[in-house]
Amino acid sequence: MFRIFLVILCSMQFASAQNKKVLFVIADGIPASELEKANKPAFDAIINKGAYLPCYVGGEKGGLTQSPTISAVGYNSLLTGTWTNKHGVVDNAIKDPNYNYPTIFKVFKETYPNKKIGVFSTWLDNRTKLVGDGLAQTNYLHVDYHRDGYELDTLQFPHDKKAYYIHLIDEKVVAEASKVIKDSAPDMSWIYLEYTDDMGHRYGKSPQLDTAISMLDKQIGSIMQAVNFREINFNEEWLVIITTDHGRDAQTGKDHGGQSDSERNTWLVINKKPAKEVVKTAIVDIFPTIATYLDIKLPAQVAQALEGVSLLRK
Repeated sequence: MFRIFLVILCSMQFASAQNKKVLFVIADGIPASELEKANKPAFDAIINKGAYLPCYVGGEKGGLTQSPTISAVGYNSLLTGTWTNKHGVVDNAIKDPNYNYPTIFKVFKETYPNKKIGVFSTWLDNRTKLVGDGLAQTNYLHVDYHRDGYELDTLQFPHDKKAYYIHLIDEKVVAEASKVIKDSAPDMSWIYLEYTDDMGHRYGKSPQLDTAISMLDKQIGSIMQAVNFREINFNEEWLVIITTDHGRDAQTGKDHGGQSDSERNTWLVINKKPAKEVVKTAIVDIFPTIATYLDIKLPAQVAQALEGVSLLRK
């Protein structure tokens, strides 16, 4: 009888254990000042559960790790937890990434081969070059769910002069990502959205950028509906992190790439309370934060190479 009780108790504990999932979102090119002043109810709902944190990109200014404040550079700093001097991406051409510094996807798959990953992106290169889907250099890492490459589909998304087609592509990415999350719930997913960056380049800090941030907030709301559905109906617990890849120059509010404070200063939104008080975080902190949350045992060489620290470790 005692043994039966133990079996039942263990079964109950197993059933009550929540399955952990991770979603991170990069919304391109939004200065901290512009997000902070925006009307953003979906963002605020996440912040109320977790935190809004000042963040930075670009490595140590003037030091060995100094990195261009350019989009693909920022993406790969998040993915690898390292700066350009290690990961090797110096611009958006992504000619020669150093795959010896693995992405969080590769480390996750090596730890949990049967778990699933997803990439949902306006830009195809994020999966094929940065994540390295199917490349020999990544040991043929397989992205289980992907929806991307829409910028190449000029029939479904004809390229207009005002770049509104990028917003339509973002909408498609959000719809596809939300459906996959709701139906299949990959264990780790990356969503990348571009329209805010296009409006920043064209108009700087402007009503057009404000509108793009408002559109983004609605998209975040749609994504969170899918996440909330999974948590309510499937006994899952999701870590959600949203950030951007760079700010914009102080003069025009349009460009980026340099080391001014306005280009380096970004932001991070997380739906969990940090384990300790954080004054400022860096984009490279996201890799170790995800690793902590998902109980990924990092190989020694990976752990030693990381430039960031976990927000969830005391």
